[in-house]
Amino acid sequence: MAAAASDGGGRRWSVVVAPLLLVALQLAGAASAAGLPVVINTWAFRKAAETAWRVLQLGGSELDAVERGCGQCEIDQCDGSVGYGGSPDESGETTLDAMIMDGNSMEVGAVADLRRVKNAIGVARKVIEYTKHTLLVGESASLFAVRMGFPYEDLTTQNSLSLYSKWLNQSCQPNYWKNVVPDSSKSCGPYKRPEKGTYKEEETTSQRSVHNHDTIGMVVIGASGTVASGTSTNGAIHKIPGRVGDSPIAGAGSYADSTAGGAAATGDGDIMMRFLPSYQAVEYMRMGTDPTVACQKVISRIQKYTPRFFGAVICANTTGSYGAACNKIPGFTQFHFMVSSPLLGQPTEQVVDCI
Repeated sequence: MAAAASDGGGRRWSVVVAPLLLVALQLAGAASAAGLPVVINTWAFRKAAETAWRVLQLGGSELDAVERGCGQCEIDQCDGSVGYGGSPDESGETTLDAMIMDGNSMEVGAVADLRRVKNAIGVARKVIEYTKHTLLVGESASLFAVRMGFPYEDLTTQNSLSLYSKWLNQSCQPNYWKNVVPDSSKSCGPYKRPEKGTYKEEETTSQRSVHNHDTIGMVVIGASGTVASGTSTNGAIHKIPGRVGDSPIAGAGSYADSTAGGAAATGDGDIMMRFLPSYQAVEYMRMGTDPTVACQKVISRIQKYTPRFFGAVICANTTGSYGAACNKIPGFTQFHFMVSSPLLGQPTEQVVDCI
């Protein structure tokens, strides 16, 4: 970048300031400049980043890159928290949530509680392409997937069966129930409401941790500034059947707007979805806030209400600047994420200290 200056006699010259400006921004904890195109995704999911970047390099669209990148995590079963064979629910079944968003048209395709279909983000893309809807759920989403040519497949594996069996042998601990009988902190259900007058408020602690990431979130910004975003997850382990978290919800799991930028969230979706962090981060960037600060601001807002929540957000604007932020709790003091851009040469793992 060059700045124009004058010597007072009418003569003007240009001074190159980009290197100094970049250093100043980085020292201030502001956004890092990556140039365009740029791919940023949650966690150190390298193969997902490489796949999305390769799609762009071969001429694919931003939506193609998001779909293929998140789809790679579904195939790889990233950390057991994306795709088949992970995070069995209370009945032992693995179900999937995903969304994809076009920042040009603002169209969103999403599926939640998807059963017996492995390529959740692929089905979400078909919701955009072949329906006037935004979100399909449950068994009906699975039927739609079959109509679109996706095969029924068993999402259960020996690993998920083992996780489920171990949980049952631990008296179904931990779980997501509260204020029920029998006591959900000591035994398995079925649970029911207590009799009137015996209600007792219980404090609950999130099961989510750095060892249960729960989501791949990805933002892709093309060479022209077009933005797309998406997520894929198998949700909270041992969740109550039917539970849907933040991942497939536009503005919560991710958000894309080609006039501002894109963002994606990961962590305790039951808490984070209440604050629409991805939407809020994009709106901050629209107002000129750099991506790192935008991410920090949305994390700080959630902290005011739930100081001990587990979560992180990634942000990128239409100039190719990017950033991330996370909430500091015991066992989670840094957040790792991937960035791909021409300036970096190859997909690169980056780390940010939590606040």
